[in-house]
Amino acid sequence: MFKLIPIIFIFFSQSILAQAVESECGPLTNGYGPYDYRTSKGQILDTVENFHFTPTVEMLLKADTGYLGADLDYTLRAFPNHHRALMAAMRYGEKTKSEKPPHMRYTIQCYFDRAIRFRPDDAIPRMIYSMYLAKNGRTPEAVQQLDIAANGAEGKENPFTHYNLGLNYFDLKEYDKSVIQAHKAYDLGFPQPALKDMLKGVGKWTEPVAELPTTSTSSPVPSN
Repeated sequence: MFKLIPIIFIFFSQSILAQAVESECGPLTNGYGPYDYRTSKGQILDTVENFHFTPTVEMLLKADTGYLGADLDYTLRAFPNHHRALMAAMRYGEKTKSEKPPHMRYTIQCYFDRAIRFRPDDAIPRMIYSMYLAKNGRTPEAVQQLDIAANGAEGKENPFTHYNLGLNYFDLKEYDKSVIQAHKAYDLGFPQPALKDMLKGVGKWTEPVAELPTTSTSSPVPSN
């Protein structure tokens, strides 16, 4: 009986924490969506981008429904993991010098929380979140988010993801991890040498170690 108490306590604590996060950052259920930015293309995405996340909104120049914050909020509630909208929201927070910019329902931190809760396997929101954390002096958390994204990218053979992970690790001065991601990106055929040149510039680049061919241990077949 006593052995079950810690397990019950941990489960209860995690449940309370999840409820607290949802209370602060809101449930993911939405009147329109939520939809996965990676897979919900066509009319579903066009409806939001044509009326709310237009180029002028993305560049933070002019709103389409009256307020920039309202358009960004609508986009990120319909598509919580909308990569470009998350970048725009982060920049809008910087522009307004506010963690909760005008006419946005949640804090910038919450929009990242919602994106990760919605699709924890999407590496891009974690990379953008890592940038946000680093800019706010939360480097260990930034590295942690990149580590989770890098682990999730294994086996998916996406050179762009590995390359961008390498760039993000480089910005955080995690050079060994940056080299690992660079090797993976180039091995998958990524053509741009910029990351390799950046690593060379700080004396951290190493060439990948070539795998030695395996030798057969079977005995030769004797001839007659």
